[in-house]
Amino acid sequence: MQYLAARDEGGVLEALADGETSVLAGGQSLIIDLRKKEKCPPRVVDINRVAAFDTLTESDGFLHVGPLIRHRVFESATVAGALGELLRVVVRHIGHPPIRARGTMLGSLAYAHPAAEWPVVAVTLGAELVLAGLRGRRTVPAANFFTGPYSTVRRPDELLVEVRLPVLPPGTGSGYAEDRRTTIYPQAAAMAAVTVTDGVITAAAVGLVNAGPCPVRSRAAESVLVGGPFSDAAISMAAEAAAEVDVTTGNRRAIKVQARRALSQARERL
Repeated sequence: MQYLAARDEGGVLEALADGETSVLAGGQSLIIDLRKKEKCPPRVVDINRVAAFDTLTESDGFLHVGPLIRHRVFESATVAGALGELLRVVVRHIGHPPIRARGTMLGSLAYAHPAAEWPVVAVTLGAELVLAGLRGRRTVPAANFFTGPYSTVRRPDELLVEVRLPVLPPGTGSGYAEDRRTTIYPQAAAMAAVTVTDGVITAAAVGLVNAGPCPVRSRAAESVLVGGPFSDAAISMAAEAAAEVDVTTGNRRAIKVQARRALSQARERL
């Protein structure tokens, strides 16, 4: 296996042009795959020396996250406002401290584990993902990026260079809850971001983990919430609606419980 250390984006894209080169950033997924011999690429390109990838900025109503932003960045108040609060809530559930210290948000999105935390955040918030290759750049809505477990629309010669997360408005409370037993990934999980104005829910985003082969946004749960008060009854009805997904009976129960917990957290954080 050949090891390449890129110094700039152009060098990374040139290395990926053959369609057989793997990317090394945090290495939390790649190293495991190599150890299990589930992946044996002829080349690995290390992007850790590309300074331009270590960027986190807010502009035009989006938080722009680069390929070298580690999970642990979101543990502190680096990102302000309601979005920052949501990211701080979610990141606490990712693996353990060493994983959060090395792993990256974009690496998690590109790996597309069906029970990972960042993919459901991206899908539920309506994020945009930017892919780059020698043929140019393209922007893909998060809802269209994931195609199945460990599968995305990213081509082998492309690099995920940015995710754009919409900034949440004032008056938004957020929550994230999961049922994790013996592994670092949950059996079921749910996230919620709910905006309340003058006592009425004006916007809601509810996402589910392990409710399908890809992250699921529950439009049914959101429609129950919007237009009414953020009451116990609304939370119960929304959790019921979220659980009406095409999964096993056991997982429907777990999803219902986690959706209720996430929504209750969101109300507490308003």
